[in-house]
Amino acid sequence: MARSRLGRTTTAQRKALIRDLVTALIIHEQIETTEARAKELKRVADKMITLGKKNTLAARRRAAQTVRPVDAREGQTVLQKLFDDLAPRFSERQGGYTRIYKVMPRVGDNAPMAIIEFVE
Repeated sequence: MARSRLGRTTTAQRKALIRDLVTALIIHEQIETTEARAKELKRVADKMITLGKKNTLAARRRAAQTVRPVDAREGQTVLQKLFDDLAPRFSERQGGYTRIYKVMPRVGDNAPMAIIEFVE
C-alpha cells in the first residue's frame, strides 16, 4: 500500500484531519504540527477568514461545514469566534492571514515541524 497525502489513506480521513486542525487553530490561534499539514491547513484557514469577512448567512453555513461545532471558550462557539473576533481583525487585510514558522524536527521520527499562527 502506497503512503498517501498527510499520512491518511482516504479522502474522508484527510478532510477530518483538516477540520480538526482548522478548528484547533481558530480556538488557540497558534498550533504546532508537521510542515506538510501546516501548508495544507494554511489554504483552508485563509478561506475561513475570507468567509468570516463576508459575514452573511451563506458564509456562516459554508464555514459551519468545515469548522467543528465545539466551544472555543465559555459561551462562545468556534464559529462565533471566527465571525465575531477573528474576521474583524483582518478587515483591512486582503489575504495572507496565517504565517508558518519552521521549527526543530520532531523527536522520534525526525519529521519536519512547523508552527502556524494568525498574523496580527
